Amino acid sequence: MTGGTKRQKDMRKALRALLPRVPMSDAEAILSLALSGHLRHLPPSIALWQATTSHVRHDKTDYDTLLDDGYDRDAARYFVRDEMNDVLRRWGCNREVSDEETE
Repeated sequence: MTGGTKRQKDMRKALRALLPRVPMSDAEAILSLALSGHLRHLPPSIALWQATTSHVRHDKTDYDTLLDDGYDRDAARYFVRDEMNDVLRRWGCNREVSDEETE
């Protein structure tokens, strides 16, 4: 994870600050999401947070199962919020997913 464009370097630096203990495989997945085209217009810190919450929600919780079971998006997000915050804390993140972000 060295070299690349200024945006890629900024993104890696922001990732290390946001998630100092994130496993490498998760870091790579989050960076890939954060650097994707639909987040390109956002500042690195915002793109990175959106990519992080999306990755954690879909890969580290039962969010997709809840959707498959008929829960609507807001309800499913509410039910996985605490689990997401647990993952973020384990990774050394000082930020949490808030009620506003789950609604």
